[in-house]
Amino acid sequence: MSVGPDAFFTASDIAGRSLRNRFALAPMTRVSATADGAATEAMARYYARFARGGFALLVTEGIYTDQAFAQGYRHQPGITDEAQALAWRPVVEGAHRHGARIVAQLMHAGAISQGNRFREGTVGPSSVQPRGSQMIFYRGAGPYPTPRAMTETEIADAVAGFAASAARAVALAGFDGVEIHGANGYLIDQLLTDDTNRRTDHWGGEAPRRTAFLLAVFRAVRERVGAGVPVGVRISQGKVNDFAHRWPGRERDAEAIFGALAEAGADYIHVTEHAAWAPAFEGGRDSLVALARRYAPTTRLIANGGLHDLSRAAEAMGAGADLMALGKGALANPDFPERVRSARTLAPFDPAILGPIADIKPSELAA
Repeated sequence: MSVGPDAFFTASDIAGRSLRNRFALAPMTRVSATADGAATEAMARYYARFARGGFALLVTEGIYTDQAFAQGYRHQPGITDEAQALAWRPVVEGAHRHGARIVAQLMHAGAISQGNRFREGTVGPSSVQPRGSQMIFYRGAGPYPTPRAMTETEIADAVAGFAASAARAVALAGFDGVEIHGANGYLIDQLLTDDTNRRTDHWGGEAPRRTAFLLAVFRAVRERVGAGVPVGVRISQGKVNDFAHRWPGRERDAEAIFGALAEAGADYIHVTEHAAWAPAFEGGRDSLVALARRYAPTTRLIANGGLHDLSRAAEAMGAGADLMALGKGALANPDFPERVRSARTLAPFDPAILGPIADIKPSELAA
């Protein structure tokens, strides 16, 4: 399907929440909260800048969901109690003031936590040392420790943490919806992945069985926030600690994951790949976006990965994406939609903005 540039500026919606165009801000970990996990005034200014620049939907950085094992990074924001939830209110109000919708991305780091003030050690689906090394720009160092396999009680507590945090995000902070982080190697993705989930109970097995935890989280969140609140899920193949990972079952795994989310009633699926338009599997033709559209035919789709290139964004939209989520392109151009609409030149991304620590820099808060 051919897509012209005007298509990016047509209105859309998610579960009845109107969106002024097809551009979304992708979630990006910026480790700029207080030490005890409260969102800050700088964070409010940071998100408001993207809303002011024309983005229709803002997806927050991953917000940890409990005071046990969920936190992944020092200075990561949380939403585990009333104080943390209320600290997000200025962020939400700033987005709304400039005409954007904003959803809270809820995240449990699981085995790849590298900075948790609540617990010593890490937990995961199975006692398998994560690949790769901790990320220096998120204040980590050295290899990931080997996690302890989660007990049934700890799994239930993690599910409850997602649900309670979703309720706080909507009722106390005023978010327009929530996004469940099921991507990039964090806990839900660890349970979806065969080499990190080696459980032999009802949480493990073949790909359809490995969706059990994701679906348990989704249903618990839905029950707490109600049918009228948008609930989305972010899905990827690659991980922050295993960039090249691909689903071993290829399209069968895509069918299991996307089909399960469609059947459960996800309001949107947020698909993220390094190159959103590229074939999902070696030797194949379809992108992960196209596969998501095939197996979740009526679900809203957000695509993320290199879509600051408008020709690639058009490809993703042609493959079935409803919204284009920008990360690096948004950091370089917080007014990306307005620049595109007025045919102004786009600035290139400068990697220095994410170093030496990937926190929010004063230059990002300029008017």
